[in-house]
Amino acid sequence: MKKVIQYLFIVLFCLTANTTYSQCPPNSWSLDITINPDQYPEETSWYIMDFFGDTLIHGGPYTNIIDYEPQYTSVCAPIDSFYVVINDLYGDGIAGSLWGGNDGSIYIEQCGDTIWELPIANFGYQVYDTIYTSGCPPPPPVFGCMDSSYVEFNLAATLDTGMCFTQRIYGCTDSLAYNYLDSANTDIDIDSCLHELELIDLGGNGWAGSSLKLSQATSMIPPFNFQDIGTYTLLDGFDTTFFINLAASYPIKAIFEITQQSDFTAVQCGYKLYHEDYVAIDIAGGFVNPIPPFFPVIGNPYCGNNCIEKIYGCIDTLAINYDSLANTDDSTCYYYPGCMNPLYLEYDTIADYDDGSCATLIVLGCMDSTALNYNPNANVEIPGSCVAIVYGCMNSLAFNYNPNANVDDSSCISFIYGCTDPAAFNYDSLANTDNGSCIPVVFGCTDSTMFNYNPLANTDNGSCVEYLYGCTDPLALNYNASANTLDNSCCYISGCTDSTALNYDPDACYDNGGCIQIITGCTDVEAYNYDPTANIPNPDACLYSAGCITGDSIPYWLNDQCYAWVIDVDNYCCDVEWDTICQLTYDYCAGTWSGPIPFRVPVEDVFVYPNPTNGKININKNVDVEVLNYLGRVIISRKDINALDISYLSSGVYNLRIKTNSLTKNVKIIKK
Repeated sequence: MKKVIQYLFIVLFCLTANTTYSQCPPNSWSLDITINPDQYPEETSWYIMDFFGDTLIHGGPYTNIIDYEPQYTSVCAPIDSFYVVINDLYGDGIAGSLWGGNDGSIYIEQCGDTIWELPIANFGYQVYDTIYTSGCPPPPPVFGCMDSSYVEFNLAATLDTGMCFTQRIYGCTDSLAYNYLDSANTDIDIDSCLHELELIDLGGNGWAGSSLKLSQATSMIPPFNFQDIGTYTLLDGFDTTFFINLAASYPIKAIFEITQQSDFTAVQCGYKLYHEDYVAIDIAGGFVNPIPPFFPVIGNPYCGNNCIEKIYGCIDTLAINYDSLANTDDSTCYYYPGCMNPLYLEYDTIADYDDGSCATLIVLGCMDSTALNYNPNANVEIPGSCVAIVYGCMNSLAFNYNPNANVDDSSCISFIYGCTDPAAFNYDSLANTDNGSCIPVVFGCTDSTMFNYNPLANTDNGSCVEYLYGCTDPLALNYNASANTLDNSCCYISGCTDSTALNYDPDACYDNGGCIQIITGCTDVEAYNYDPTANIPNPDACLYSAGCITGDSIPYWLNDQCYAWVIDVDNYCCDVEWDTICQLTYDYCAGTWSGPIPFRVPVEDVFVYPNPTNGKININKNVDVEVLNYLGRVIISRKDINALDISYLSSGVYNLRIKTNSLTKNVKIIKK
């Protein structure tokens, strides 16, 4: 409800301020001036004066603002005519577009209507004009309930429409409060309280001529009839605080007044009016455009309501812990003091409040001094807890251990375990406790290395027989009648046991004398050196005759590749004789000769290899060669060579022209 009333006051003030203009004296109305400067605000200043030459209000130059930032101010003026004067120090008016910016503008409004505006931005150094003021029309009626005894009461209403329905029921509406009234719909506000007025100055040098005038309404319904409270100022420093007793819910009006001396420092001033956490007015300092002089700021003081906070505690006056400040019982009352700790002798079973009388801690134990477990510190005996003394051996590992003894009398005898039977093999005359280890006497061979060793015997009777290993199976080929121990040597398969023999039998364990010696040789009957005694063929050992006139093995066999090649390319070496040319050709094939080879045959017998080739061509004779492309152009020419590298040529078919003895031979070669 408090916030609703505050809102209504604000609405009411706004309505009166914008329609009847009650913030101005009677028969005067507010002139609202809007200055939109160009990008050179420091050049612009203005003032409004009456016909007597008295300045009503002035502004500028604007040296502390950002380009194009609008400037707003207001002044109260009676119905009359006035002069408005606009100045520019540079002489270009506020025509910022002349210099790449934007033009400014100036408006003067009354009652929400524009009554004058700057006719041209580029007015030169000064523009001078007359403005005429008139009264504002009365505000339209505000319909609503005007009876404050109803919840629907509208403080701003000026015409009662009978819309009052809910009668106010006063009381605390806070459900968490001590005095909450479920049927109440309106809080009972506190009439008045002390408020703090805090004045601040951002420069730290006081307000320097500025002052704040406070007044408070004497009625909650217009007209408010504000009554002066006082005028306050900050003489020096950053802040000061005043304490003012204000009536709650009645509007408070604050007017910030400045003098000509404080015109430029007023931007540093600010003020705040508050009660505890509630702020009625808060005007921060440091704005470029402070609240215009003589323009009131309306606030609404508030002092809280009569809701009482719950204070929990014991509210029974008969209780020991009665709390005179408590208004809500928290079920913590207690009435019987005493020791409440059951660990103490003074423990009182009916006490509900511990009074600190607990002193003697309970010590449970046996209080019989003749008992084994006597406790001299015990003050409460546990019934049946005393234990009588029983002497004896208390070592459970001793031979004469007494499980009923609780006091050792040093009579313990150690256990000596062993066989207590004199007829046993391991009888122990020192043992006093038979451990079940008695072993009967068993005669036999006790030597574990002997054939007839008896692991059960513990007494040797001289019957030991040594081991004799061999085959003990009469069906085996190697049966040994003298052996008494099988050594896995029995053999049942006979054959050749020589692993180097031709007929070696890996499964045979008994040699039958039939081993055949391996003879490796040429087993090809077509070969020159066929060996009929050989039983393992060696193809590499076979020699084949070329059938040449020089005879077999002179100089080489046909299975010699170089020899076969020589007699293939040069029939003379086979049909006539093996001469120096044949030998040089053979050496060339074997890679042991790199010199020239004399020609024996016509050019038709010259041949090249390999063909096709990846790059190198071999020729069987030293010749002159030319390589021609598919257009017939010679692209390679060499003299007296037997090899040619064409790896750098592109893949394709080429013509190899061979010249020897004034003869020419053409060979097609393929380069891969």
